[in-house]
Amino acid sequence: MNEFEQMLNSVSDVKVKDIVKGEILTVDNDQATVSIVGTGIEGILTLREITNEKDADINTFVKIGDVLDLMVIKQIVGKESEGANVYLLSLKRLAARKAWTDIEGSEGDVVTVKVLKAVKGGLSVEYNGARGFIPASMIDTYFVRDTKKFEGQEIEAKIIEINAAEQRFILNRRVVIEAENLEARKEVFAALNVGDILEGKVARTTQFGAFIDLGGVDGLVHITELTHGRIQKPSDVVSVGDVVNVKILSLDAESGRISLSLKATQPGPWDGIEAKLVKGDVVDGTVKRLTDFGAFVEIFPGVEGLVHVSQISWERVENPKDVLKAGQAVKVKVLDVKPEEERISLSIKALEEAPARAKRDNDNESSDRQDRKPRGGRRENKRPSETFTSEPAETITLADQFADLNWEDLLK
Repeated sequence: MNEFEQMLNSVSDVKVKDIVKGEILTVDNDQATVSIVGTGIEGILTLREITNEKDADINTFVKIGDVLDLMVIKQIVGKESEGANVYLLSLKRLAARKAWTDIEGSEGDVVTVKVLKAVKGGLSVEYNGARGFIPASMIDTYFVRDTKKFEGQEIEAKIIEINAAEQRFILNRRVVIEAENLEARKEVFAALNVGDILEGKVARTTQFGAFIDLGGVDGLVHITELTHGRIQKPSDVVSVGDVVNVKILSLDAESGRISLSLKATQPGPWDGIEAKLVKGDVVDGTVKRLTDFGAFVEIFPGVEGLVHVSQISWERVENPKDVLKAGQAVKVKVLDVKPEEERISLSIKALEEAPARAKRDNDNESSDRQDRKPRGGRRENKRPSETFTSEPAETITLADQFADLNWEDLLK
């Protein structure tokens, strides 16, 4: 400030970047005419050089007779000045210069900044008149796609770099949030147990699931734990801001991870399936998906059964897609129900009449052969059943043949 006072007191000739005192002479539309004190030189102070607010009223900032500290930023030449020395003055740039002086050496401090605008690669912010920048990777603990939602907000961020000469001012909001989450995490984890059912709010959704704010710490509901049925994306089930009940599946205090389930708090489609469905029932269904080995048909919301490829038609089916298509309504017969395995076997062909067996050519040939007599001179081959009888033949041994012989005569 001593430097600023010395500069103000030594003004004899006005130069760009000088700091001067200016008295407001007139205020018209979005600019004011200023007399630079002690010089007899006039300057122009526009609304744009007073504030960054586009729709602001200049009369709320200056009025005739006000004496302000201003910075000379440009000498106006040509017809606009009509040969006189007229200068463009700035109030906000002087404030910015003072701000740079004030923040020097503040690396590591956590400050409150106002988000001016979402720009390429991050956020443009202001702190005590100094323009700063928060890179996109440092806005939050996750990648933020919609940075415009921060415009106009006041947020806390940590100063990580200041270079007044290059007017480089970088801040980090992510580390502030991480520190806050760490403290909140310790408190939350101390009160949580696996199996607890809690109320939370959907903080954000991704391709693989939804993050639920449990009051200072987020838990993940994987896409497979959102509902008992099959879904394409998490937003088919929940939206940001929804209040839901979730069950804790696992806790990892060291990594800060909490696995949650939404479907575990809701009745399952397979609950009580034995009372709804038995073997032999005929029900309506919808083909949900097709595979090489068959078609999965939904017969109740969230309950699917398999029609094996062999049960689609009495005719041979090479590929289920040749006969059925997803979304097709079909009538099926229940072949088997296994609630404990959540499996149901279904059949389409069981509801169709089996076709009559076609008469084959070789059936006639076989009949002809039976009526045909053997030709003369050729020996007829008989099947074993016609050659051998079922009664055992009498067996004659060597002992029987020589039973009447005198062994002494044989030995002579």
